[in-house]
Amino acid sequence: MSRKKQFAILGMGRFGISLAISLEKMGHEVLCVDVDETVVSSLAESVSRIVSFDIRDAKALEQVGIDSFDTVVIATKNLEASLMATMLCKERNIPEIIVKAIDERHAEMAKRLGATLIVFSEREMAQRLAMHLVAPNTRDYIEIDKDIKIINFYAPAGLQGKTLRESDFRAKYNLNVIAVIHEDKTLVTPSPSYVFCEGDKIFAIGSYEVLAKFEKDVLESLG
Repeated sequence: MSRKKQFAILGMGRFGISLAISLEKMGHEVLCVDVDETVVSSLAESVSRIVSFDIRDAKALEQVGIDSFDTVVIATKNLEASLMATMLCKERNIPEIIVKAIDERHAEMAKRLGATLIVFSEREMAQRLAMHLVAPNTRDYIEIDKDIKIINFYAPAGLQGKTLRESDFRAKYNLNVIAVIHEDKTLVTPSPSYVFCEGDKIFAIGSYEVLAKFEKDVLESLG
């Protein structure tokens, strides 16, 4: 079992709150930060770890051990604070620095300062980002309703050469494979005897939590 990833979210607006809650539901450790103590107090019951300080303060970032985090998401609406925090994280060699940009100008400056990924939209992107962070092998997902998603991913090495029946997605993982793209040919509801090949793009349907657990526990081990 791989270790839990650690995430820090700097700025607790709608995007930051949605992302933090999504990641915690998936079982990951999240540090939430906001300069507004009122916001921090209001979220104390919603997230497990939240503190208040100015993210432009290098010493405060050091005190919370920002260097130890796998990913820092900078979600503040304050342009100056966002760019300063990006630069401070880059200086500390944070592996993944994700910035929620206000506009294209903000995005360009953040990239120059070390951002590894730029996002723009709010709740939908927060959920997509949460899936991306804990499920790097998942290429994308489509939301059917609040709890049901369709994901697509490339067949990992451990699955290649096995039939759909042998993989037993439904019984083992509570997932249903609904389609496979093989050499540009789409197979809808493939037969149980279908053999997965290298390069196959698999589409599966299931709950949000099941898909995240499947990625973490299964795809990483099979890959």
